[in-house]
Amino acid sequence: MSKKITKIGVLTSGGDAPGMNAAIRAVVRACSYYHLECVGVYRGYQGLIEGDFEKLDARSVRNVINRGGTFLKSTRSLEFKTKEGRKKAHDQLSEAGVDALVVIGGDGTFTGGVFFSDEFNFPIVGIPATIDNDIHGTDYTLGYDTALNTVVEAIDKIRDTASSHNRLFLVEVMGRDAGDIALNSGIGAGAEEILIPEEDAGVARMLESLKKSKMSGKTSSIIVVAEGEKSGKNIFQLAEFIHEQDESYDIRVSVLGHIQRGGSPSCFDRVLASKLGVGAVEAIIDGKTKVMIGLHHQNVVTVPLETAIKGEPKVDKELRRVADITSV
Repeated sequence: MSKKITKIGVLTSGGDAPGMNAAIRAVVRACSYYHLECVGVYRGYQGLIEGDFEKLDARSVRNVINRGGTFLKSTRSLEFKTKEGRKKAHDQLSEAGVDALVVIGGDGTFTGGVFFSDEFNFPIVGIPATIDNDIHGTDYTLGYDTALNTVVEAIDKIRDTASSHNRLFLVEVMGRDAGDIALNSGIGAGAEEILIPEEDAGVARMLESLKKSKMSGKTSSIIVVAEGEKSGKNIFQLAEFIHEQDESYDIRVSVLGHIQRGGSPSCFDRVLASKLGVGAVEAIIDGKTKVMIGLHHQNVVTVPLETAIKGEPKVDKELRRVADITSV
């Protein structure tokens, strides 16, 4: 990279995820360590367009590593999807003297970063942060581990009341296109059946699983349903369908919703955020651009942003096999 890097900007975009603050902290403190200036951009790409910047130093990010959400705030910017909007953003960065940008978010955030980098030859490095864990090229995304623990804790509590009243509970978790939360939390919480977007197993499998559970002597059951599962029914329609097939079930529905996004990040997410934040700054110093900093087999790696965006989520077949065996 021909231009010497002296000032790095950092922003969070898209859906919030536990660990974003820890990642911002790591970026800021890595900049301080390497004697670079750091600028925080508020409200994601929209803040970039409007020049909503603030200088950050090592003391600016004290006591944020344990906080959920993002203190830089996040929003989805329609204006940034236009060339005119991106031109405004570039003008703001140039005026502020920012030489490179770290963007923390998911595939939408990375897509915007690729367009911006291509149009203005501007250094962009991404940090994957989404509770869905649906970014290709990294084993884990920021927020995923925390969300899993939140879901398992919630299902554990739901099972207490399910067991007390001999009820069947359908629990909906986030996962529009990826079933990682549903599959892993389902195994961790001992669910009898798990419905995920990557599979179109049909409701027949679910009914057969419930039948086997009842025949084995189970008096209560938990079904974990990813919001994007492919039965063609929402979770309330699924509950009605099950009741129509067997009226003996006392069915309840619980939609966990945005509780999955909140909360103090787990130790794993804090450490991951620290690794990726430092890795992002060092990648910029090394002249890399249009890459994501990820984790693969416990090693920090760089992956082209285009690869991270275009990768298709895949089901861990071994996890599915384990789920089937342990739900008998």
